[in-house]
Amino acid sequence: MSLHHLSGRRKKFTAALAVVAVLGLSACTSNDDSSDDEGNPNLDGGNSNAEAGSNDEAGDKIVIGFSAPAADHGWMASITDSTERVAEGYDDVELRLVEGTNDVNAQISQVETFINDGVDAIVLLPFDGAAMTPVALQAMEAGIPVVNVDREFDDPNAARVTVLGDNYGMGVSAGEWICNDAGGETDLVIGEIQGIASLPLTQDRSQGFADALGECGLEVANQVEAQFTPESGTDAATNLLRALPEMDYLWNHDDDQGVGVLAAIEEAGRDEFKMIGGAGSKQVMESIKADDSVLKATVIYPSTQGADGLKLARLLAQGKAVDDLVEVEVPREVQLYAPVVTADNVDKYLETAFES
Repeated sequence: MSLHHLSGRRKKFTAALAVVAVLGLSACTSNDDSSDDEGNPNLDGGNSNAEAGSNDEAGDKIVIGFSAPAADHGWMASITDSTERVAEGYDDVELRLVEGTNDVNAQISQVETFINDGVDAIVLLPFDGAAMTPVALQAMEAGIPVVNVDREFDDPNAARVTVLGDNYGMGVSAGEWICNDAGGETDLVIGEIQGIASLPLTQDRSQGFADALGECGLEVANQVEAQFTPESGTDAATNLLRALPEMDYLWNHDDDQGVGVLAAIEEAGRDEFKMIGGAGSKQVMESIKADDSVLKATVIYPSTQGADGLKLARLLAQGKAVDDLVEVEVPREVQLYAPVVTADNVDKYLETAFES
């Protein structure tokens, strides 16, 4: 299969779901295309901006429970902050926002409390999708619709709707960028810094990366694990740089841990390679625009998934459909796109980037 066909297969699948995302989530807000003062479209939408008859028109008062991991890096903080901000725009939504935790048992207890309290819907970004599957199934069996965000459950029946970034597509996008930039050269040394290696999302990113590189005759020379934090990025990059005294390209899965990765690179005085990041932080995009480091690109992984999940949970709890679709039910899955940001298009994405 050619690189073009690999990309086409991924993009065809993602594009179909992206249409759902664009139609569905624009319908969840008003059809006003205006942005807020920070340039983030629709985050300030809600009942106050709703047109009569639109999905955003005030409905029955509902309670939505939201649980996510601890905001120990910028992307995760943005997940929670954007969800809370969107909820504030709805007079008919009461958001039960619990403290973020990386303790699976604590998160299970949070969901059990939501079930016992009889909330109308739950938006859940699990620290561990497999571990959270049983309690999510309990919620669904209790008649409480669950919107699963980012990290998938083991059982599709544990969620009414799943909102995902395109992890495999991130890897493909990063690999394609390297293939295109390499211009046909195959004798190249490529490093990879993962996030948490045990997570399916990380494994999907690595698989997409390997598949795309393989289509142009390249492969990863050395792969190390970080933990999505700056500190872990420093440690991982230090180990990788020692293992690879010469390198041509580096893909770092996450821009938050990339803060530490770049610090280690600067400390080592290395500048012979090009780096592509992942997620799309504001600091990374500004660095790409300034062209002041080895960092030349990043792959977007939207930090608005929780907010999107809340909008969909509101529709489910109020018995509404997505009014831009003919289908009378909210879709089962929404997957967001993973474009590459470079100096050529950075201004298009900079205003919606999250802070590391």
